[in-house]
Amino acid sequence: MAETTDRPDTDRPGAPSARVDLHCHTSASFDGVADPAALVARAAERGLTHVAITDHDTLDGALRARDAAHGGLEVLIGCEVHTREGDLVLVFLEQPVGRNLSARDAIAAGREQGAVIGIPHPYDRGRRSLLLQPANEELVRLVDWVESRNARVTRQAANERAAALAARLAVPGIGVSDAHALIEVGRTYTAMSGDPATPASLLAALRGPMTIVHEGPPAAANGRLGRLLGRRPGALEATR
Repeated sequence: MAETTDRPDTDRPGAPSARVDLHCHTSASFDGVADPAALVARAAERGLTHVAITDHDTLDGALRARDAAHGGLEVLIGCEVHTREGDLVLVFLEQPVGRNLSARDAIAAGREQGAVIGIPHPYDRGRRSLLLQPANEELVRLVDWVESRNARVTRQAANERAAALAARLAVPGIGVSDAHALIEVGRTYTAMSGDPATPASLLAALRGPMTIVHEGPPAAANGRLGRLLGRRPGALEATR
């Protein structure tokens, strides 16, 4: 089970050295406002080493972000996929898998591309969270991680429930920003070992020591940011 801290400690000898966020959105998402080039610049500024761009059902923002990345930041091509049961995050995709598949079919389509797959915000009642239906818990054994700390979840009981699930089922639990605006980038990430820039190396890192780092304000503040974002597209960009 990953440790959780509000103080990054990647400089300690033997500490996980990769700072990884596996869930970020750009303006290619219907609810995102971050320009892809600006997002990767902010991620590098915040000290992240790897960031997965996971826009809703499209790879366009991820590809633009990868082309714009510099300074040693590794951009992983991913997607947050709308399935009939709820959302999934797929990383290391070459093409979208399509909307409205069953979760099992979306997982199978991702595996055909070599994707590494996780369950986002598993118990957040404000979104299309896969595990709100108890029958879907069996899907956890088909994925590679669950988000045990999502910075945009406003009710911490939902994150705590996800962390307990990860521990109970011995599935890696990670922390993510789920950023939709520049101000959110890097607020929560996972410190991992190695260089998780390929499917095999990410899987190895997920099985190794990890620390969830949360450097932002309480999640309730992120909820207010999210509501502001919904009312005034672009408002949060002006704060950078």
